[in-house]
Amino acid sequence: MSTYPQTLAKPQQIRSALSIYRVLATVAGIALFVLILEMVMKYAFKQTNVLTEYWSPIHGVIYMAYAASVANLGLKAAWGPVRIVKNLLAGFVPVLPWIAERRNTVQTEALLSRAYVAGDGTSSEEPSPGR
Repeated sequence: MSTYPQTLAKPQQIRSALSIYRVLATVAGIALFVLILEMVMKYAFKQTNVLTEYWSPIHGVIYMAYAASVANLGLKAAWGPVRIVKNLLAGFVPVLPWIAERRNTVQTEALLSRAYVAGDGTSSEEPSPGR
């Protein structure tokens, strides 16, 4: 009998979701700084250019991708709803997506190492085609 929690996805699925989340957390953090720059240019300096015209919707799409990656990782790693919401809110505060990404990566890697120790993270337990 396995000690691997049944609510978790397979380790490879979690690792894949973590990779996507890490990239999008970094991109969302950068996009948030660009959005702040764009807002200062648009509202404080009354400038109009390509950045001030198009960045807000682009940032919105980037944030939605980030939100989807948080939900994907959260569901696969069996996070509670409070943790998922906290990570979604982290996308609204500059620098916080990077802090949350680092913390979530460390915790998810620890979760995956426990899965491998439990014996469910390797493919050696799967029956071979000849058996």
